[in-house]
Amino acid sequence: PYAATILQTPAAFKPQLPEKVPMKELVLEVIPDLERPELFFYDKGLRCTFAYQAQKAPLVFLIPGAGGSNKAPRMMTLMKALHQAGFHVIVLPSPTHPNFIISASQRHIPGDLTEDAADLYHAMETAWREVKDEVEVSDFYLAGFSLGGTESAFVAKLDEERKTFNFKKVLMVNPAVSLHSSIGQIEGLLDKVPGGKGQIIRFFNNTMDKFSRFYQRGQFVAFNDEFLYRVYQERLLTPEEAAGLIGVVYRLGSANMIFTSDVMTKGGYVVPRNRELSDTDSLTDYFRVSVHLSFFQYIDEYFYPSYQRLHPTVSREQLRETEGFKSIEGYLKSSGKFGVMTNQNDFILTPGDLDYLRQLFGDRVKIYPSGGHGGNFEYRDNVAYAVGFFK
Repeated sequence: PYAATILQTPAAFKPQLPEKVPMKELVLEVIPDLERPELFFYDKGLRCTFAYQAQKAPLVFLIPGAGGSNKAPRMMTLMKALHQAGFHVIVLPSPTHPNFIISASQRHIPGDLTEDAADLYHAMETAWREVKDEVEVSDFYLAGFSLGGTESAFVAKLDEERKTFNFKKVLMVNPAVSLHSSIGQIEGLLDKVPGGKGQIIRFFNNTMDKFSRFYQRGQFVAFNDEFLYRVYQERLLTPEEAAGLIGVVYRLGSANMIFTSDVMTKGGYVVPRNRELSDTDSLTDYFRVSVHLSFFQYIDEYFYPSYQRLHPTVSREQLRETEGFKSIEGYLKSSGKFGVMTNQNDFILTPGDLDYLRQLFGDRVKIYPSGGHGGNFEYRDNVAYAVGFFK
């Protein structure tokens, strides 16, 4: 599962998709008159990718996984496949991506599925207002990968109340059943880092050095799937190192999220409250602190105290119970609009999660025997299945 997750899909097995489709980047003012810290001078608004048809067509919103931008590779593949099949598509960033935290999060503190879904929904409404005079839309659909898949369920539930889109179908690819459990699975990968979690940066640097030496020796011209496949063939990484590398990549994304949120809120968690950072300040020390903070620390020490000020009667345990499908399982069971794609060996799932998904969604769950966490999504048959779900 770790090799599949890192290697993803070899080019020979990907679908034939157009290199370019009619598209443009939207830069949206989601929060009017938003004041940005000097450090984030470059952020001019929420960036979304919009691919459009010349004729009337359904529109699909796509939500990437944790830390994913509006150009996340898996979402770009799905966007092109859907456009080729006749859909309009809008790709948003993840609520955990710095651009979303700065420009579209009302509290600038991601971590609660209900709050993040409300922020996503508002961003979708803003995007729709931006493009509705340019295209004709027949119906609305929704899809998400990983954390974005889980968030899609909460966005769809909110849409039942607000009815801006009345989503006809919702596809969740490799979703987390419980955020708390999945975070535990990912944090557990860091136990495989040689020397333990305290050696995250050294391990990452050593791995990149190893890759660089192999890259130069092999005379590769691009850091791409061919290069990663050769890395795998040469067994440059043990299974434990591969697992550790995945955990480190997630931790780097988490560090970005924590730092961005802290600067936006002046929370004093990583950066002192009285410190105004500029674009000329060194961020190295803040990065080193952030990368050693687990997501559980972020929730317990930073997110929850802020959340509790708004919801004083909600305990940490109660909050944890709301962060997954079980908190909305009545809705999920009663609705026929959902579909799921996942893998038997997806390491973000815990024992019992696959059976639970089958109980919730029945034969609308497509479970592949291997692929790790999303490593097989770009196979042509799998992409065709995703497009077919909406067709």
